[in-house]
Amino acid sequence: MTEVSAGTLAEMLDERQHLLEIALWMFGSESTADRIVQETYRRWYALDDDERAGIAVPRAWLTRVAGGICLELLASGMTALPESAAALPSRRRPAMLPAYQQARPDRAMLVRHDHVARRFAAACDLGDTAALQAVLAADAIVVSDGGGKLRAPVRPTYGADAVARFITSLLAGRPGTEVAVESVNGRTGLVLRQAGRAVAVAGVSVAGAEITAVWIVLNPDKLQRWHRP
Repeated sequence: MTEVSAGTLAEMLDERQHLLEIALWMFGSESTADRIVQETYRRWYALDDDERAGIAVPRAWLTRVAGGICLELLASGMTALPESAAALPSRRRPAMLPAYQQARPDRAMLVRHDHVARRFAAACDLGDTAALQAVLAADAIVVSDGGGKLRAPVRPTYGADAVARFITSLLAGRPGTEVAVESVNGRTGLVLRQAGRAVAVAGVSVAGAEITAVWIVLNPDKLQRWHRP
């Protein structure tokens, strides 16, 4: 981000924490997550000033880049970035704060996220493709992880229409599936269950009043803690 367009310190720290949560969600390793975020910011600073100025919503751009790096690792079979891949110029390296100092999103951010996520959940529950499209950003992305334990697309799906159709297809043909609104990584997300067993968990990234990314975990090993009696 440029200093002018970065927003408040709370927003900047929340943005970084958001990216860390995405990477941690995908890999479960704090060190790998930190390196993915560093590589994300390295790619941001590799843009020239005009390119950065042309990005209307930096948070959405960073979210897509972080997701792309996660997919690159998953597709390659790697579980961590090498040290050199995360090397940033020292004067621009975002400092990793200790856990107790990491900024928590302010209430307004959480309320906005909750409102948008619940619109998304309602559309999912109804299987309403048009309603899904309405809550998705035009360039939204969906990323799913089967962890090699079931068939799931490796490549991300881009665009509101394609993402809405992907999610509708995922939910189709699943009678008895409960769509529950629950906390996912500290923010409002969705848990899909059949007979009390989680079959998918989805987190969402929000910018303004739109969802810019949907992160779906399908790997059964990662879903065990979401099961309910």
